[in-house]
Amino acid sequence: MPNIKTLHDNTHITANSKQLAILKQNFPNCFDKEGNFISHKMEEIVGDAGLELSRESYSLNWLGKSYARLLANENPRTLLKEDKTHNAKEVNQSSENLLLKGDNLEVLKHLTNAYGEQIKMIYIDPPYNTGGDGFVYDDDRKFTVEELERLAGVDRDEAKRILEFTASKANSHSAWLTFMYPRLYVARELLREDGVIFISIDDNEVSQLKLLCDEVFGEENFISQMSIVNNIAGRSDSKDIALAHEYALIYQKTDRYTSYGINLNEKQLSEYRFEDKNGKYRKQGLRKRGSNSRREDRPNMYYPIFYNEKTKEISLEKSLDTDIEILPRLSNSDDGCWRWGKDTFLQKIHFLEVAFVKKREEYDLNEKVYLNQDGETKRTKLKSYLFDSKYTSDTGTKILGEIFPTKIFTSPKSLHMIKDFLINSTNNNDIILDFFAGSGTTAHAVMALNAEDGGNRKFITVQIPEKTDEKSEAFKAGYETIFDITKARIEKASEQLGDKSGFKIYETTPMFDGYLDDLEELNENTTLFNGNGLSSDELETFLTTWKVHDGVKLHEPLTPIELDDYRAYESGNTIYFMDKGFSIKALQAFVEKLDNDKRFEPTKLVLFGYNFDSKHQREFKEALKNYTNKKSIELDMVVRY
Repeated sequence: MPNIKTLHDNTHITANSKQLAILKQNFPNCFDKEGNFISHKMEEIVGDAGLELSRESYSLNWLGKSYARLLANENPRTLLKEDKTHNAKEVNQSSENLLLKGDNLEVLKHLTNAYGEQIKMIYIDPPYNTGGDGFVYDDDRKFTVEELERLAGVDRDEAKRILEFTASKANSHSAWLTFMYPRLYVARELLREDGVIFISIDDNEVSQLKLLCDEVFGEENFISQMSIVNNIAGRSDSKDIALAHEYALIYQKTDRYTSYGINLNEKQLSEYRFEDKNGKYRKQGLRKRGSNSRREDRPNMYYPIFYNEKTKEISLEKSLDTDIEILPRLSNSDDGCWRWGKDTFLQKIHFLEVAFVKKREEYDLNEKVYLNQDGETKRTKLKSYLFDSKYTSDTGTKILGEIFPTKIFTSPKSLHMIKDFLINSTNNNDIILDFFAGSGTTAHAVMALNAEDGGNRKFITVQIPEKTDEKSEAFKAGYETIFDITKARIEKASEQLGDKSGFKIYETTPMFDGYLDDLEELNENTTLFNGNGLSSDELETFLTTWKVHDGVKLHEPLTPIELDDYRAYESGNTIYFMDKGFSIKALQAFVEKLDNDKRFEPTKLVLFGYNFDSKHQREFKEALKNYTNKKSIELDMVVRY
């Protein structure tokens, strides 16, 4: 007999605390029967593990922080709709790349269940809050003072101040932090355990961003604050200093992140001017140079190496009186040290060659550093200071100009910079996210890198349909929103590169008017929302939203299932019953399929409650409960409104 559980599942607009839920799930003994947290119980657990509770009270605080936390934990207030015309094109039908239109906070929340802990690398170029970049905090969420008091856990006066602040369209530091906090918080949930985020920023908010990221990602996960020269000549509009650079903050999610390095530039490649049967190589002295290079600094690294001029053999043991002793000497003839200990020397002896230094009239040792070693091309570390014309805004503008005939976007990021970030942080099949897509440089960089190395990286880009200025070249060229530019660049760059991966488009749409928050049952007294009057397109919007909520990726199709004259939709082990007209015959067809189709093993049935009144829900539940299916599958029946 199947085990049937009926759940009324309202998937929209509920305030919650994921952190608190995690604590309750993992440390139930730290809560009393009223749900209050018992702090000394947690102190006992921490103490038993040999850790000390830090009494340090330093933290970042601002007006709106409690509100930002509320927004981070609030469920989406929108639905997801597919652009069926675009997605039906042959190049896009099987694509895993995504372009999403809408408020990026809403989009990120929609993606959490399906893409949580699956993004390898995030790059974002958020508003810099310069005062001239158009950033204002514009919040359309409507809370009463009483609701905010309860949900955010603040007193009445602070609730009033926060609501006044969120309605003021401010561009203060507090406004910017309130805007950024929930987005970074949800973005962290999307990152893999070995994931990393790069955030472009300038002097206006870099200090606040550093502290904010320390709080969201953890101070121990800070990697670097890179300085990037984006205008070699310097901007003449600055008062005292010609500003020539901006920053990129880099944070890992955990210490499982590994940097792969970037490709060598032309100057570095030119150093590999020697060649033998194993390929091109450069020479690197075995003697330690720079700091800690004296014998007393590393006494274990000071030892003699012997060289036979006749046989060309190198050894730690002197076998003949004629063997030449080579010692690590500093340029002033003092005793130095080698870079390797004896064990490493024996492991890598085949990479060494002897060189006679005429200036000192003595032998020295060099390591052969091969360009291609163990089947991989040599890379170098990404430096914290990028000074190259290829990283500048001028280069970004030039590359964009190769795609668009007119200048439709101001100061786009350099394709080369984001490509280097990708090379440094991703492998061939990774997913990359950019939720401030702008001109679409990140998507372009993903496609360009795939074209170069044969990779299969996927991009997810998000852009709000922000209006372009009617006097701008973009508007005159027919691009009414920034989203239009993003889409056009991806299409044109794909054509330029010969890329055939395509991309799918989805957008956030408002909840339907009258859609209820806390409806538990549909009955004859329920008249506020006419859910059973939705069109097929509107039902598809619900279906798209729900499948992502249930962990199904957007590109993964739902398979239609014909049950007599009724059509349901299947994804994995979940079956969606959205339409009206479900009948006893359809139920019988479902049970027969459950018994006779070996592949068909659903565990979760989702019913659109407005098209299944209470009577039909009970009939569905009782019929399944009283029928013993051959597979003894446990089924959860979820009713959603």
